[in-house]
Amino acid sequence: MALPTQRSCPFDPPSQYHSLRQEQPIAPLAFPDGGVGWLLTRHQDVRAVLADDRFSSDRTRASSPVRTSPFRPEDSPGMLLNMDPPQHTRYRRMLTRYFTVRRMRDLAPRIEQIVADHLDAMHTAGPPADLVPAFARPVPSLVICELLGVPYAERDVFQQRTATLLRLGTPEQEARQARRALRQYMRDLVAAKREHSDDALLTTLVQAAQDPQTALTDDELAGLGMLLLVAGHETTANMLALGTYVLLRHPDQLDALRAHPEGIEHAVEELLRYLTILQFGTVRVARQDVEIGGRRIRAGQTVVLALAAANRDPEHFAHPNELDLSRGPSQHLAFGHGVHQCLGQQLARVEMHIAFPALLRRFPTLRLAVPPEEVPMRDDMFVYGVHALPLTWDR
Repeated sequence: MALPTQRSCPFDPPSQYHSLRQEQPIAPLAFPDGGVGWLLTRHQDVRAVLADDRFSSDRTRASSPVRTSPFRPEDSPGMLLNMDPPQHTRYRRMLTRYFTVRRMRDLAPRIEQIVADHLDAMHTAGPPADLVPAFARPVPSLVICELLGVPYAERDVFQQRTATLLRLGTPEQEARQARRALRQYMRDLVAAKREHSDDALLTTLVQAAQDPQTALTDDELAGLGMLLLVAGHETTANMLALGTYVLLRHPDQLDALRAHPEGIEHAVEELLRYLTILQFGTVRVARQDVEIGGRRIRAGQTVVLALAAANRDPEHFAHPNELDLSRGPSQHLAFGHGVHQCLGQQLARVEMHIAFPALLRRFPTLRLAVPPEEVPMRDDMFVYGVHALPLTWDR
């Protein structure tokens, strides 16, 4: 069986996941490179593997369910997504202190200003507007640029190359060139920070790299910077756009959120669960023979963890296919689980906690400017969402 990809509803994972989760929650999976592994769709199994150190995150050992990963570990040191402890632990420990709940909340006033500025610009320009370039993409892009110390004026450099890397149909040679260009851009920026320091995170890492206990090469610094930059704007941008779209298509939930904006924290967690924008899940490789859910997974076999399917598991979530913004804590897996749980999850939460209520408050008559079937979905990308979201409102 190949990986399911066909969606019958733009907000739901492929319907085949439902039958697999019921009938074959750990199913044999054929990979494009000819390898055979496993597809996991049940919440308890996916969560268990994510926390199990008998499974490796090293992509050099893994088959890809679609094609090679956008970030290849052999191409760029510092890509901690593709690493196992203790190497992963070394990088993660250096970065965690900069992404705590407290530090991210300290950024809230600046994020509020960025959000307000972009909403002002939308209002001044007047309807209609495409939410993606007007709001959803620039807000997290500017936030992560300021946090890292990346010149926002150069955003086209990394946004265009990121799109190349995340597009499913990109030829490998073109993807390799984009990776090299991004890496060189970050190397040049590391060198610039060494010459002209500031108080941004990248400068802090450059300075820490001089300590023998935390020594990092320029290649490692460039890899860490590239990962933080790409992940820091791409995922939140798509959650803001797709989240707005799904709210507009669920007016009862939208009205409830407008009436009770204090419920935004639960609402954001539910949007994360319901939408799960990493549409192909994540990949692990068995280090040894492991039994999961009554199946024996052999050493060296690749397993694909279908996060979107796990987040719709009726054994874990009541009425999982319903969007319920009042749903309480649910242990969703949109940010992963275990040692590789998303480093920037608290930043993403703060951005969404601020951006969604502000958008809905500023434009109380916000609605689609085109029929729903004309909204172009990002089913051709690793990170799901919309390519554009044309909106209008009453002036």
